Amino acid sequence: MTKTWMITGTSSGFGKELAQIVAKQADTNLVATARKTADLAYLDAFDSSRIAKVIMDVTNEDAVKAGVEAAKNKFGGIDVLVNNAGLGYFGTIEESNEKDVRQMFEVNVFGLGNVTKSVLPIMRAQKQGVIINISSALGLTSIPTLGWYSATKFAVEGYSNALRQEAAPLGIQVMNVEPSGARTKWNAGKTAPVEIADYSKFSDMVNGASNGVTQAPGNPELIAETIYKMVTENQEVPAHLPLGTFATEGSKRELTNILKDVDKYHDLSISIDK
Repeated sequence: MTKTWMITGTSSGFGKELAQIVAKQADTNLVATARKTADLAYLDAFDSSRIAKVIMDVTNEDAVKAGVEAAKNKFGGIDVLVNNAGLGYFGTIEESNEKDVRQMFEVNVFGLGNVTKSVLPIMRAQKQGVIINISSALGLTSIPTLGWYSATKFAVEGYSNALRQEAAPLGIQVMNVEPSGARTKWNAGKTAPVEIADYSKFSDMVNGASNGVTQAPGNPELIAETIYKMVTENQEVPAHLPLGTFATEGSKRELTNILKDVDKYHDLSISIDK
């Protein structure tokens, strides 16, 4: 049976790698979204009858609805939604620019919600579907200078956990992918320079990201391949898929520390339920 994948943010990074993997499959349709037509030109190398190029800004509700409707009209449904579109941002909490932070929330959280809300009626009617939200290792733990970005991914985690419970009885699965840093232009050069002397030790972290390309160990192609295989080779996807050493070790460390506090204050905590 032919499956249809819809992937947002396919101009670069994980999205582009995953789009190319899907486009190569003989029994799979691809709905690829980006904000500019030129960013999808690489898909001309594949069978156009199985590809729908959709120009979409995920923060524009009307554009999202139109794009999802176009996908439905062309292919009849959407079986796999990959919410990949996102922005990054480097800066200490105090020095971060509010306008940039709000824009990041609009894309990473509310944009993801816009697309999901438009696709859910299709999946409910089909009584099946898989929603993949590209979260981050920083949706499970946090590090200095990435606090606001981490906040958007923590929001995605909470959103996804609730959605998973609401949608499971309808045959819809929800998987959060939580990669460590990868070699992509995920932050688009957005930084807040360190100017307060008390935060000078974080200057290198911020300045090193100003060109928009991180020197992280994560391989975007391997991440995309893993996501594709997880969906196509398993009847059930995991709720969480950490990818990379930091994602694995960082999340284990964070959860262990949380559990320590829960256990330490267990008696005090339950004593207030009277």
